[in-house]
Amino acid sequence: MKAVVLLSGGLDSYTAAAAARRDGYELFALTVSYGQTHARELKSARAVAGALGVSRHIELDVNLAAFGGSSLVGVGAVPKDRLELESVADGDAGEIPSTYVPARNTIFLSLALAWAEVTGSEAIVIGVNALDYSGYPDCRPEYLEAFARLASLATRAGVEGRPFRVLAPLLHLSKADIIRLGMELGLDYGLTHSCYAPTADGRACGHCDSCRLRAKGFAEAGLKDPVRT
Repeated sequence: MKAVVLLSGGLDSYTAAAAARRDGYELFALTVSYGQTHARELKSARAVAGALGVSRHIELDVNLAAFGGSSLVGVGAVPKDRLELESVADGDAGEIPSTYVPARNTIFLSLALAWAEVTGSEAIVIGVNALDYSGYPDCRPEYLEAFARLASLATRAGVEGRPFRVLAPLLHLSKADIIRLGMELGLDYGLTHSCYAPTADGRACGHCDSCRLRAKGFAEAGLKDPVRT
């Protein structure tokens, strides 16, 4: 079995890819450089791809910063120490934050779908999570189901009766459960990078949504985060 995995260099995509590898998939890793200000994650994506032993790793440049619309591509400041984050982490999406990148997962999944057809892959792997997340609409189960339906209609493979699976093995796990799974799979989370606003020397800020959710996950798992802050 083959699968294209969307690999950002973060904790979630690393764990999702490793879970797919455990389940017998040969991995083809796709990393998208989309004009994100936290481009430090691209270095981590390369390290993670190497650790996973993927068959091939492609980095694509798709400059979503040209559109703007998100603090992750330099429009406004990345929010820090949001009071609303605790309710978000408990499953109450609340207001969608400025770190939402318009249509990002749809664009990424479409690129992965194109490569999946070329590689003869049966599945696309994405590390989205519907519990400990920042309120993004394109991390929900109903969205993934809709995309899988689109993929079956829009591709030669789907029309010929070989529909793609969209695998989101972390979808219903808490951040702590994701970290525990990674430990079971023997992952080195020191290779990963999650911060939206790293310092000039690459350290995590410790205050953005991603840093706080990660810290909460490690604390609840009773483990120390190996990433520098």
